[in-house]
Amino acid sequence: MRATDEQTRTENKQRCLDMVAAWNRWELGGIIEHWAPGVVHYSENLPVDTDEMISRMEAGLQAFPDLHLDVKSILADGDRVSLRITITATHLGRYVDKEPTGRAVTWHIVEELRFVDGKVVEHWDVMNYLPMLTGIGVLPAGD
Repeated sequence: MRATDEQTRTENKQRCLDMVAAWNRWELGGIIEHWAPGVVHYSENLPVDTDEMISRMEAGLQAFPDLHLDVKSILADGDRVSLRITITATHLGRYVDKEPTGRAVTWHIVEELRFVDGKVVEHWDVMNYLPMLTGIGVLPAGD
């Protein structure tokens, strides 16, 4: 392994942590600035264009304005970085036709980002919304 390979992995991991920090400051621009022009997003394995991804991010912040991301693990391999994240927030805005409940909720995500020249060129996410949707009453609590 070359020192530059390890340095690139370390730098890409830091870029991911910088994006998480921007989320935690509720600054979407601090995330978007890391995206390459033409970045390709996939959510739940389906392509999502950049404008739609930004709209989803904005809607999330409107519904959960105090959201906080906690990185549980981060791994880098080659040009990719994967993160396992727990999100905590309070439901203070309308979300999926559900009026605000004021309830504290949690959900979990896994992100994978591929970098070229220090910019995200591909982004995948998988979300486990079940705890949050149950918490705000969109889905019934399991017994």
